[in-house]
Amino acid sequence: MTTPDADPDPETADVGRRRFFRQFAGELINGAAGVVGAAQALQRASAEAAGAILNPSSVAGQVPAIPDLPTGFRAAFRESPGVLHIVDQRQLPDRLEEFDARSAAEVAYAIKEMIIRGAPAIGQAAAIGLALTGNKNRGAGPYARRATFRGAANLLRNARPTAINLRWAVDRVMAAVDEIGDLSEDGDAIADAMRAEADAIVHEATEDHGRMTAAALAALTFPDDRPLRVLTHCNTGPLACGQFGTALGVIQAAHHGGRAVHVWVDETRPNLQGARLTAWELAQAGVPHTLIPDVAAGHLMARGEVDVVLVGADRIVANGDTANKVGTYTLAVLAARHEVPFYVVAPISTVDLATPDGGGIPIEERSAAEVVAVRGVRIAPPDTDVRNPAFDVTPADLITAIVTEEGVVTAPFPVGLAEAVARREGRRATSPRFSDLAISAASSGA
Repeated sequence: MTTPDADPDPETADVGRRRFFRQFAGELINGAAGVVGAAQALQRASAEAAGAILNPSSVAGQVPAIPDLPTGFRAAFRESPGVLHIVDQRQLPDRLEEFDARSAAEVAYAIKEMIIRGAPAIGQAAAIGLALTGNKNRGAGPYARRATFRGAANLLRNARPTAINLRWAVDRVMAAVDEIGDLSEDGDAIADAMRAEADAIVHEATEDHGRMTAAALAALTFPDDRPLRVLTHCNTGPLACGQFGTALGVIQAAHHGGRAVHVWVDETRPNLQGARLTAWELAQAGVPHTLIPDVAAGHLMARGEVDVVLVGADRIVANGDTANKVGTYTLAVLAARHEVPFYVVAPISTVDLATPDGGGIPIEERSAAEVVAVRGVRIAPPDTDVRNPAFDVTPADLITAIVTEEGVVTAPFPVGLAEAVARREGRRATSPRFSDLAISAASSGA
């Protein structure tokens, strides 16, 4: 685990505040950059941000920052040879620490302990974790290698069962193994295939989140005389999504596109992802926002102070029922009561057409410690009984629209979601694979 300097220079750069969201997000939204260009931009921006945050003195003297607090744009993870450096989201906003994972098992631990969280981010991290394990087992015997990979895959799938992106990503990497043959003697070919699939998953997400943001911006109506007042729940920015973000990505892109927005940030109990992470990310991006207690959302809606609710998703099933951080269902009911549009913003990798309705979504129940204590300080009497579901399910009839990289899906959701999934599959099938594009770019010196 690595940590920033104990006494960082107060003249730390605010990395990516305008530079990342205007340049990189603009490229994605306007379609000026292809897959390779977007991926390279992401890699450069992430590397610069990581270097600036972890070594503040290297960019001192640009934008003043609060001493001792991490600043700047930051994705959920970065890589160096053989290591996935994962931002420990439990520590933000007080300090930036990284958990170093060198195998699928260590990534599974990070996911289970919520060192990394957010459905898109944990799917990408899981894919990379499998690739790291594949690399370590290049010289192993076929049967030992197969047992290792299957065990690692199951460990990852069960780390957080509600988020379908996790299973989707793991299954993709394992399908790459099966295509070669999991008992093949060629450990190098298997490891290379796992790495290529993991890279494809990460870089497809970069393009998809940009497309999704463009679709959402087109669907929203911005007032002429005041900011659009957006209510959001949990955290759906780069920390949760691996790159640009889903619901929070829309908000930040709107702001940096010159459209006036103001965000009501639910604190999101019991782990306070809204208070700790969303508020922090919005501050880094320069987006006006106000933190509110979760229970204040209804009051604001009743007063006409909320124009739209934007949330992410951990699983969207065939009929449109959607699982997301617990408390989302409550917001949807309130929004329906007050006729406030309620949008779910999530990539196709979150869609689970094999599950017919929300009753089939497994809901993770977590430790009582998260409820009876706040960041280590006990707030309830000892031995208090606790029920701690991490997610709830919002019925499809409470959702105005589901925004994906294939456009805005409205009711009837079963038809619209199936068509969106088919469009994405068709688009990917007719597009060059990322690995082929990367090889072409490298050979041309791009």
